[in-house]
Amino acid sequence: MEKQTTIAFVLIGAILMVWLYLNTPNTPPAKQKKQEVVKYEDSNKVATLKKEEAKEIPVKKDSVSLGSFFTAAPSPEKTIVVENDEAIIELSTKGGKITKYYLKKYNNWQYTETLNGKPYYKKNVQLLNYSKGSSFDLAFITSEGKAVSTADLSFISSVTTTDIKLSGKDSLTLSFLYKTKNNGYIQKNFTFYGDRYDTRFTVEFSKLNSLVTNGMYDVVWNSGLRFVEENSVDEAAAANSSVFSGGEQIIVDAPGGGEKIEKDFSGKIDWITIRNKYFAAIIAPESTENVEGAYIKGNSYHWPDGGIKEVYSTRLKMKLNNSEKTSESFLIYLGPISYDLFKNYGKDFDKIIDFGGFIGLKVIVRPIAEYLMLPLFKFLHLFIPNYGFVIIIFSLIIKLVTYPLTKSSMHSMKKMQMLQPKIAEIKEKFKEDPTKVNKETMKLYSTYGINPAGGCLPMLLQMPIFIALWGMFQTVIELRQQPFLFWIHDLSKPDIIYNLGFKLPLFGIDQISGLALLMGITTFIQQKQTMKDPQQQAMIYIMPVMLTFLFMSFPSGLNLYYFLFNLFSIAQQYYVTNYGKQEILEPVKNPKKKSGFMQRMLETAEQNAKTKSKK
Repeated sequence: MEKQTTIAFVLIGAILMVWLYLNTPNTPPAKQKKQEVVKYEDSNKVATLKKEEAKEIPVKKDSVSLGSFFTAAPSPEKTIVVENDEAIIELSTKGGKITKYYLKKYNNWQYTETLNGKPYYKKNVQLLNYSKGSSFDLAFITSEGKAVSTADLSFISSVTTTDIKLSGKDSLTLSFLYKTKNNGYIQKNFTFYGDRYDTRFTVEFSKLNSLVTNGMYDVVWNSGLRFVEENSVDEAAAANSSVFSGGEQIIVDAPGGGEKIEKDFSGKIDWITIRNKYFAAIIAPESTENVEGAYIKGNSYHWPDGGIKEVYSTRLKMKLNNSEKTSESFLIYLGPISYDLFKNYGKDFDKIIDFGGFIGLKVIVRPIAEYLMLPLFKFLHLFIPNYGFVIIIFSLIIKLVTYPLTKSSMHSMKKMQMLQPKIAEIKEKFKEDPTKVNKETMKLYSTYGINPAGGCLPMLLQMPIFIALWGMFQTVIELRQQPFLFWIHDLSKPDIIYNLGFKLPLFGIDQISGLALLMGITTFIQQKQTMKDPQQQAMIYIMPVMLTFLFMSFPSGLNLYYFLFNLFSIAQQYYVTNYGKQEILEPVKNPKKKSGFMQRMLETAEQNAKTKSKK
């Protein structure tokens, strides 16, 4: 392989490493609750059910600390469970808030199917850091200068049962009421839907202005989302928080060195979000009229075992109307990061999905992933139920699409190899004059109509496609916990076939991936097919080894794709070499003046020669 092609491979590897660098826990199960199914036909009624089934837990609170907000001894805490087709949601009258949020269609990476012989729903992903105080609350500064959160207030609910079930087009509104000293109140209304992840939250205020300083309050999400994947380092790489305002998403990503980051935003905010690798919490006000800004804080923590966790807290800064009674409504989304679901909301939630790209390439990479790769991937799954086989067909299609580029690259490299003896003669003849060597080499290329970048450019043109594929395979939740064949049990995680028991220096890996090894072997075979220059023989061994170690921690779905792509490339090279049109190296008749890259190289070589002759 010619020097320029080798440089291209090294450049591709370097770009991949930089991109990886830039983009590179379990909770104890709670007691199982007895469930009672309650069907609601009316789509908007407020639940009122059996009082004797309510669970009561005494709550104590210092009445002095809350100042003007505190009115009487707190009511006993009541826990309410709402189940719909997508989630199981636990709410508490303490704070009038959601405390736990289980996703029925997504499992923890470690769980048991049954508990004491009965179905155990808490095997499902639970998104909220309830043990760390994670909650969706309202915060105020009182006229007495005290910071108060509704998380500390005891609300009253008209609901008298602990278990409610919705399905399909059902909907249900739960109300939580807190009365203030001046005969005002704060009322939180949560509307749940039978077949949706989102909840409509409406807060109503009465006579609150006299109790709150500056006429402001914050909509707070504390302690972010739980990490729910086995590999916390990988999940931390994907975790962040962001705001969307005026058509622009601004991402806040905690530094990886155990530091914290804080960002203040002013103006109208369309939505604010916290995400981990596959799930997100989004708060979107129905109207931005009273939104004054936002605040995000992120912390990165290192665990003793080498793990990493990132925790984000957000605040929406809201203005209170001067009227005696006022209300504000929000959409709360807790669920999977799903392109199709996000597009249905029409609020640009899909911007949360990062399809990859860097150094200005996002503008190219995202459309490729969003409008070509992802639709094709989902279309194939309509006919092929197993995602492993989808990846096989998908990689074959991508190979066919990029065939013209790879074919052009192969033919160009073949001509460059055939020209090597003549280039060697020039190097020997002008070995004391490197500038002359460059000039004569450029003339030789021109004589035979060869573009020295002809082997590199097709590969570089494919880079946006490969980055888009990378981003897609790292992002799509469809691959999460999806098995394939043999030892491949989860296409979203590395396919580990052996644990080393120690970490390799430099690479930091302690496990061996079977597909990464296969990818490395096929890369070696592919290099062996194409690299004929004796000076480039070292690359035959260096590149496969580097890529193998690099790919050890990649998701098995991604490694499966690259392994298959290599196999198809080997087959293509074999066909071109043995059955394709034989290249003939002959001078071009009446060669035209070169333009663009080739012309600039010739002009540079001639200018260098002239400069040297003057000295």
